[in-house]
Order: sequence, then structure tokens, then C-alpha cells
Amino acid sequence: MSDDRDVEKSYLKKEHIAKLERLVESLKAGKAYTIQVDGERLYVPARAELSIEHERNGDQEELEFQLRWTRS
Repeated sequence: MSDDRDVEKSYLKKEHIAKLERLVESLKAGKAYTIQVDGERLYVPARAELSIEHERNGDQEELEFQLRWTRS
């Protein structure tokens, strides 16, 4: 059985802002962050690497703020 998962979840603007504000506070404090996405609770360690990704395909643009870490 594989643990692979690729989920994109849309939230109301107010909910999205609240999640981002909690993330920013965790980053500022150097603490881990927890978030529930589509029914699964994720633990993002303070050591997670941050990056920004920009994609363009024709007239469509995408900007992603990413956090990446290994489970251990």
C-alpha cells in the first residue's frame, strides 16, 4: 500500500487567510505547524524547507508557496 497523495483543496478566502496567519506565526516562532487538508492532519516540522514556485502555461499563471520536509 502506498502513502502517495496529491490533493488540492480550495477554501473560502477567510479560511485560507486564517490558515496562512497560523503558518506565519509558526514560522516566526520557529515552531512546527499542523494543518488539516481534506480530512488528513499534517505535521509540518520547523525544519521544513520553504520555496516559491511560479508556473506559466499559455495565459494561465500559478504561484505556490511550498513547504517540503521528509518524514522521519
